[in-house]
Amino acid sequence: MRAAAALLAAVLALGAALPRPGLLPHGPARGDARLRPGDDESSPGLLLRRALRLYGRAARRLYVGTNGVISSQDFPRETQYVDDDFPTDFPVIAPFLADLDTSGDRGNIYYRQDDSRDVLEQALGYIQAGFPRSAATFVPTNAFIATWEEVGAYQELSQDTEPSTKLNTFQAVIAYNHEDTYSIFLYPEGGLQFLGTRPKESYNVQLELPARVGFSWGDSDDPKRDGLFHSLASSERALRGLERESNTGIPGVWVFHVGSTEHVEPGGGQGAAPAVPQSPPEPPNPGTASYPHRASSHTAMAQRPSHGGPVLLGFVPARRDTQEPRGDGGTGQSFSANPSSYSSGQHGVGVEEDVHFNPDVFTYSAASRETCAQHHGQCSPHAFCTDYAAGFCCHCRASFYGNGRQCLPEGAVHRLNGKVSGSLRVGRASVRFQDMDLHAYIVGSDGRAYTAISGVPQPAARALLPLLPLGGLFAWLFALEEPGSENGFSITGAEFTQNLEVVFYPGGETVQVTQTAEGLGPDNYLSLRTHIQGEVPFLPENVTVHITPYEELYSYSSSAVTSSGHREYVVAAGTANQTLSYRLRQNITVAGCPHARPPARQRLSVARAFALFDSHEHVLRYALAARIGPAPDDAENPGASPCHDGSHACEAPARCQPGVGTEYTCECPAGYRGDGRGCRDVDECSEGLSQCGPFSVCLNEPGSYRCECRGGYQPAGDGQACVPLAPPSDPCEAGRHRCAPGDRARCLSRGDGHATCECLPGYTGDGIHCSDVDECAESPCHPAAICYNTPGSFSCRCRPGYAGDGFQCTYAAEGNPQRLTPCQHERMYPREVPPLGDGHVPQCDEQGRYRPLQCHSSSGHCWCVDAAGQEIAGTRTAPGTTPPRCGSPESIQQLTPCEHARMYPREVPPGPSPVGDGHVPQCDEQGRYRPLQCHSSSGHCWCVDAAGQEIAGTRTAPGTTPPRCGSPEPTERPPSMCERWRQSLLEHYGGSPRGDQYVPQCEPSGDFAPLQCHGDSGYCWCVEQSGREIPGTRSEPGTTPPCLPSVAPPSVRPEPRPDVSPPASGTFLLYAQGQQIGYLPLNGTRLHKEAAKTLLSLHGSIVVGIDYDCRDRMIYWTDVAGRSISRAGLEPGSEPETIISSAGLISPEGLAVDHLRRAVFWTDSGLDRIERARLDGSERRVLFDSDLVNPRAIAVDPVRGNLYWTDWNREAPKIETSTVNGANRRVLVHTDIGLPNGLTFDPFSKLLCWADAGTKHLECTFPDGTGRRVIQSNLNYPFSIVSYANHFYHTDWRRDGVIAVNKETGSFTDEYLPEQRSHLYGITAVYPYCPGARK
Repeated sequence: MRAAAALLAAVLALGAALPRPGLLPHGPARGDARLRPGDDESSPGLLLRRALRLYGRAARRLYVGTNGVISSQDFPRETQYVDDDFPTDFPVIAPFLADLDTSGDRGNIYYRQDDSRDVLEQALGYIQAGFPRSAATFVPTNAFIATWEEVGAYQELSQDTEPSTKLNTFQAVIAYNHEDTYSIFLYPEGGLQFLGTRPKESYNVQLELPARVGFSWGDSDDPKRDGLFHSLASSERALRGLERESNTGIPGVWVFHVGSTEHVEPGGGQGAAPAVPQSPPEPPNPGTASYPHRASSHTAMAQRPSHGGPVLLGFVPARRDTQEPRGDGGTGQSFSANPSSYSSGQHGVGVEEDVHFNPDVFTYSAASRETCAQHHGQCSPHAFCTDYAAGFCCHCRASFYGNGRQCLPEGAVHRLNGKVSGSLRVGRASVRFQDMDLHAYIVGSDGRAYTAISGVPQPAARALLPLLPLGGLFAWLFALEEPGSENGFSITGAEFTQNLEVVFYPGGETVQVTQTAEGLGPDNYLSLRTHIQGEVPFLPENVTVHITPYEELYSYSSSAVTSSGHREYVVAAGTANQTLSYRLRQNITVAGCPHARPPARQRLSVARAFALFDSHEHVLRYALAARIGPAPDDAENPGASPCHDGSHACEAPARCQPGVGTEYTCECPAGYRGDGRGCRDVDECSEGLSQCGPFSVCLNEPGSYRCECRGGYQPAGDGQACVPLAPPSDPCEAGRHRCAPGDRARCLSRGDGHATCECLPGYTGDGIHCSDVDECAESPCHPAAICYNTPGSFSCRCRPGYAGDGFQCTYAAEGNPQRLTPCQHERMYPREVPPLGDGHVPQCDEQGRYRPLQCHSSSGHCWCVDAAGQEIAGTRTAPGTTPPRCGSPESIQQLTPCEHARMYPREVPPGPSPVGDGHVPQCDEQGRYRPLQCHSSSGHCWCVDAAGQEIAGTRTAPGTTPPRCGSPEPTERPPSMCERWRQSLLEHYGGSPRGDQYVPQCEPSGDFAPLQCHGDSGYCWCVEQSGREIPGTRSEPGTTPPCLPSVAPPSVRPEPRPDVSPPASGTFLLYAQGQQIGYLPLNGTRLHKEAAKTLLSLHGSIVVGIDYDCRDRMIYWTDVAGRSISRAGLEPGSEPETIISSAGLISPEGLAVDHLRRAVFWTDSGLDRIERARLDGSERRVLFDSDLVNPRAIAVDPVRGNLYWTDWNREAPKIETSTVNGANRRVLVHTDIGLPNGLTFDPFSKLLCWADAGTKHLECTFPDGTGRRVIQSNLNYPFSIVSYANHFYHTDWRRDGVIAVNKETGSFTDEYLPEQRSHLYGITAVYPYCPGARK
């Protein structure tokens, strides 16, 4: 304590910030168990010496997991929790929950339980710093310590990638007594070098989920407790503050009360020192209970050292017995003017020298002492209990042996049962096995132990023959005891954990074995679990293994037993023998009597040992006969050198050098420095000891270094110096290339003297031959516009009589006071299909009427027509014959629309129509439509208006009573402009327009209906009395604008609520989930979860981006696993079709379909490109391949021809835009964004909106970057987003579901969590009609 105070005073004297805390002592020297290296490992359940109270419940075992968590229950597979947000399904204490990995010697994870005075004192100091009042009388009796030391993040490695050098160090401490529990999280300075990990399911999609820090209750029998959690940090900002901030006044130390109450109480609420700011509270997640921190302003920051590794200072807060009184009855804080002395009144962090304080004295409260009267039930029925000054112990009675908690009769036969699991690499083969049976038979009277393991698959079973320690544990446990000695069971009882590491020579294969005893069962059977993992040498068939008798020294402490040794074994195959060896180290963690005094060292003598594999029964057998006795006196019996028996203390890579007798020295090899017991690598590069020459880079390696030439240089002949490379000439600059002229192609230098050619946007080809793309062939313009193709581009211009930009054209009634007659209209816009078919252009007279005689200019056919231009049956003559004699139009009876439809019925319906589906209408005597129409084939009936249009809601099913329809009202007044235009277009469309053709809607009075809609596309707008569109009123599908009547509007007309006009029926969402595309229908804007299902299963694929072509009803998606882009129809039986193969794709992610231009756009984060192609995959070309780092989401606005995309480059994230042809590229948003994963264009509000997994915001802006606003500021981890009606829908990686957000209020309104939990990627909306623009 005095050393810590002096250290702190020295640091403060230099003007530094409050120093970082030291971690509590840990490691093998303290008897810690080491968790198996791996990606998803968990410790055996460590039986606590005393049950602790956790969240108001008793916990008797604790488990430690690789992924930064401690639990009172065994862990599920990491896929069930590692990427999910709180709450978890099982109790969790999480100092840093993330996908961690200690494979390949990337760190260690230690754990132990401890009741030593120094550990309890240090923990108590931290607790009282955070809870100076409520924990003033708290005295811990036990502690559990778990330490993650230099651990790395999980990383998928390949030949081209190196393991990350960013490693984390942190510690969790649980201090408790029989009444209460506190938890401490410690983060040393420089200990958190990474803040999140990449999900395994992300494949090529570059994503990083921040770690979670906090507590979760898990499932319970009490529904009020389910889902409770407390989150300390789950964002990068909060995680960065763990080292420099605190809730105790000590940087990097966080204390929580987790025992006697159902909620977690963070420290700092009772007046902790304000010199270190606390982390601001995490925003609460919807639908869960959390408890916020008491936040204070960021007023001071601790300084960070310049070096990279964690600084582990031995600073321990002292307990203060006095407080400075204040007049208000509270306790105050005082800061001495002397910088070498710091005190903080009641806060328990004072470290100034106190002559009355004895750091070697630590007094426990007598009330907390455990006695036999309270706990004698913990002893075996064959044991007695003894009280000691600080507790009690159990001791076996005469004729029994054990640790007092479990006792067995001396000399009896004992049995052990257990299971063996693990994974081994044997030579080149990998073998996994689960729950193989283990049985052991013990003859205690002479120390014999027989072990049999059945079912281990080959070649692992045969390769385990030399691993005699698998059965050697039982030889030590039940060895025959020499006088004054105790076998293992007398010390451990039936509850212990053995960790064994074996290294084989000469190959260096390493295997770890963990054996956990779980108590005595019925008939005193000992239950045991064994886990084996690592690599063992391959042994061929028909070999035997002989193991010579050996001796082994065991060292004992109050909580652990250790031993090490070097064994030789002989592999015999016929007459050929080979002697091999291995070195072993084992640590056995025990919970023995703290007041017993076990022998410091004992010797185990194994007189007989053999191993056998029975290939017929598939059983691996070990047999040993052992006795335990005192260790020999070194003076009288010098024994073997520690260098030979493995008992030396030299740590790798040091070499043990034998001396006289049992003396030895440890020497560090070349390239290392130290005393031999601990060797550290010499960094020849930083210390200037390398021989690297100019223009080279020195790279340090363990025990050595290497020299590499810088870019642009190559090794010289001597192998050390570097000489410049001859720079290759640039064929583009020199003009030595075969590319097409510069106005059609560009030359791209590869930097190696070669070049590639690429056609410019608007041209297609291989770069050497580039031809103009005829964009007009895609019909990008409005039907009433003319497309003009130009070299590399195109333009659209509305036809005469129409107004607009060429992409949208409306009939300009005011600009054409003289309306075109049907014949004039037909001459100006000739039709290419019958009834005038074959490209016939009609002949008109001076008044614009059809001439009675019509002749085809190409075929030579002639025929007579009526006043409507319709051919009169029987009048057509063949080419070269006399044309028919036709009367004047006045002499020919004009057909009504109904009679015309009967005479020329349509056979194929292009869209919903009263005369569609082969229906022949019924007409009355005057040629008008009968009010009731029935289909002669299907049996459906419906009512129609005077124009023959079906009246919505009147259709009845076959076999039911037809509707009652009134007579259509005759029109006696002259037709209005709206009616004349409508009739003209109806005639132009052949009497029945297609679904994508516009027909004006007229009021009964003849005026234009104030609300006009474009066919079945769902687009609507308001018009003036003249029929002209009112700018700014066009709405998106599913909603209608509030339009005022064009004649005599009321003075007040309320706007309808957004939910008054729900989206049209049949709308649904499609989402990508790994190897499938899911279907989620909408009921209005609510998620119809009960009807959700899998739409398409794509085995072996990982679908990321997804979009929909409304015209052909096709789904398009990107596949990062198959590196392809595919599509499939929505019709039953449609098969997926790949349109872009893996050639030229690495990681295709975002995707957008332009249904007007029949084009698809996508991002590739592997190539850092944005590309486009036609919907069939042809005419592929790169739009952008520069200034992109991580392009992801992409959206298109087909109506305005704009493209938008996100780039979540962590150094400079941004959102950009251009035209769909790649022109006018510019940055829209580049400030206050983090990870913009999702992007959508909302055509109703004309807003571009994105979901940001870094800032947790959902934001929108106008297409020019103005008007930016936040819709929701508390998202979890969004990936993709789509806009529909008055809602946004986004996929979330924390919830693994689809989340609905109201556009106006920003509130979460609904969520859908698929039964199969895995990450969801892209999402899109499918309409029953064609919208103009969406994501």
